[in-house]
Amino acid sequence: MHPNALLDACAELVGQTLTFEHPADSVVSRFFREHRNLGPRERATLAETTFAVLRKKLLYEALAQSAPKGSGSKARRLAILGFYGPRDFIKSVLTEPEATWLDACDEVIAGGGDAQRLGAQLFDLHRHNLPEWLAKALKDQVGDEFWPLANILQESTGLDLRVNMLIAKRAEVQAELTKAGFKSVPTPYSLWGLRIKGKPPLTKLDVFTRGAIEVQDEGSQLLALLVDAHRGEMVVDFCAGAGGKTLALGASMRNTGRLYAFDTSAHRLDSFKSRLARSGLSNVHPAVIAHERDDRVKRLAGKIDRVLVDAPCTGLGTLRRNPDLKWRQSPQGVGEMAVKQAAILQSAARLLKPGGRLVYATCSLLPEENERIAEAFSVANRDFTPLETGEILSNLKVENPGTLCTGGVSGQQYLRLWPHKHQTDGFFAAVWQRLQS
Repeated sequence: MHPNALLDACAELVGQTLTFEHPADSVVSRFFREHRNLGPRERATLAETTFAVLRKKLLYEALAQSAPKGSGSKARRLAILGFYGPRDFIKSVLTEPEATWLDACDEVIAGGGDAQRLGAQLFDLHRHNLPEWLAKALKDQVGDEFWPLANILQESTGLDLRVNMLIAKRAEVQAELTKAGFKSVPTPYSLWGLRIKGKPPLTKLDVFTRGAIEVQDEGSQLLALLVDAHRGEMVVDFCAGAGGKTLALGASMRNTGRLYAFDTSAHRLDSFKSRLARSGLSNVHPAVIAHERDDRVKRLAGKIDRVLVDAPCTGLGTLRRNPDLKWRQSPQGVGEMAVKQAAILQSAARLLKPGGRLVYATCSLLPEENERIAEAFSVANRDFTPLETGEILSNLKVENPGTLCTGGVSGQQYLRLWPHKHQTDGFFAAVWQRLQS
């Protein structure tokens, strides 16, 4: 595609995304369906440009105001600033004043330029590129670690893979990926994980098509480890979504017992079918439920050994992958989400038999969705005793589990993963055991 046409397409997609009417990944997918002539490189340029603009939206908007006259729409100027690809390529279609402006902006973006020379006055919000309510919430939590966290949340992330231990061993898969030209390293905490830089195309490799690997963040893998599902048990993934953790649980159970994958979205469970078929699992039973009090849930009350509640949340721990979320969420939305999370957790808890294990998890960074939900549940449910996540992970041979945990007398009550500390998405988990009656 000619550079001019590609820039126009980037500007169109950026403009569509910045309405925030729909999730950015959905907008990008729809754009690709409507433009089926786009090749892999063009798709990568369009997607990465769009997500770069979302990550540094406040900074780019400030710099865009200083663009030379005749530089087109705001979306075009933002697309120029966030363009994914060689600068010579994009500058080939810019006027000389635009190219000079872009060079000066790049110096500012890299941290070495003078923004005032462009007529742009920059503040902390242009450095952290977060809405003020979220920046304050994170500062209150992490204090001096705010800037390392804010900086990494503006970066793209690589690819974590979970090895399907039913089919292959981690070392064997690593060797197979190396042979195919993809260097990987074992994840530092998950016993199942491999990490690859960038986002290489893996879906046509035999190691993928035969189900030996799944794309899954190391943090998600640790949540499945905390459930510690065993052979022959009855297990429920209460908010299964696209099924990544369900597949990890099924492999932990060695394809035995019965594993229910519940979700309120038929669309999400439908998209899970191809992954399930590839995994080789036959113990998984997907089921659409109307709500957390569905009759399917009631019929299983008191019968389940282990329940994972990966609750719907703001997703603010995944900003490296989903940067639009910081612009689509609000304090009001956080409050509404917390009410829903508490109700889902309470209903899911009824499934547990005496001695059963309950795991509550989110991919949020906010205590309103995490510690406060867990603390309120413990107070209201005296027949559930909290377990220390650090001890569970230690027993599972996870290295340095204490560095992954926080809270409680020992400081190891909850799993708390941070992108700047653990190179994962942001995750939280709490674990309880139902007391014997």
